[in-house]
Amino acid sequence: MPFNEFLANRIAEKLMDLPDVEEKIMFSGLVFMVNGKMCIGVMKDKIMLRINPESLNSLTDKDGWEHMAMGGKQMNGFILVSEDVINQNKELDYWINLALEFNPLAKASKKKKKINHANNNQILPLNFRFIFSSDRNTQEPQTQK
Repeated sequence: MPFNEFLANRIAEKLMDLPDVEEKIMFSGLVFMVNGKMCIGVMKDKIMLRINPESLNSLTDKDGWEHMAMGGKQMNGFILVSEDVINQNKELDYWINLALEFNPLAKASKKKKKINHANNNQILPLNFRFIFSSDRNTQEPQTQK
């Protein structure tokens, strides 16, 4: 099981009245995008929250959370909260609100441009341009001289 569906449903219920919420599969889990920005996610049996990095000091008295790391690198402003500490709705609400409060201040990630592969006139790096043979439907790589 890549993520806890029961936990994901609990979070979805809390977010369903918000105007711009979208679910996406990311990081082998389910992520809730709020206003086009990553806000809350469910990774296995933990929730991932994007919070204000400056508010981390106020969490020192809270149990059950840790910094999120990817590839051994700590992700600034992202934390994981164990399912054990969010059994009650009041506790879950606290953590969700922490992420929602930061969401308007969070920067949206830049949209990647999609390449239209149907357009044969697209510009490719010089060493990777292709010529199209008129007598067959194959592409032959040709390097620039």
